[in-house]
Amino acid sequence: MQRIQSLPLDTNDETVGRLFEAIRQKMGGVPNILRTMAQSPAALEAYLGFSDAIGNGRFTAAQRELAALAVAGENSCDYCASAHSALGRMVGIGQADMKQVIAGGDLPGSDGAIVMLTRKIVNQRGVLSDADIAAFYAAGFDEGHLVELIAVTALNIFTNYFNHIAATEIDFPVVSTRAA
Repeated sequence: MQRIQSLPLDTNDETVGRLFEAIRQKMGGVPNILRTMAQSPAALEAYLGFSDAIGNGRFTAAQRELAALAVAGENSCDYCASAHSALGRMVGIGQADMKQVIAGGDLPGSDGAIVMLTRKIVNQRGVLSDADIAAFYAAGFDEGHLVELIAVTALNIFTNYFNHIAATEIDFPVVSTRAA
């Protein structure tokens, strides 16, 4: 059972109503995580702003989704694995690759470098070695990419922790991190 209740779409709160309408226009609906996060309009607005800014960054949508799936897998967040698998399909990531990332497996090339460093950021709590960073740079990335990957990872850690604490009901086709 969900521990933090989601707000109804027909809320009387003007701020939340405005945010829900913006989300609906962008996504076609309001996912349960955002309806639940709306218990704090400030938190929802912060999340949306951070997410929008990162969406305008240097990584492709597919690369951001791979990083999100890596974080979800490492933190065993079924809500995020489900949501980002749906989003990953929309941006062209194959099912096998998504399952591989969630399960902790490797991918080749620059996408693999993103996934690997994302996992290290999560598991090593941001304490990276010079060799970790050098390997990321050797895959064709630079300091700006590194800063952005830290941001993408932090944003996804926030949603993972939020979903664990809220016990957010999954409103996407369910992907279990344990089954991956």
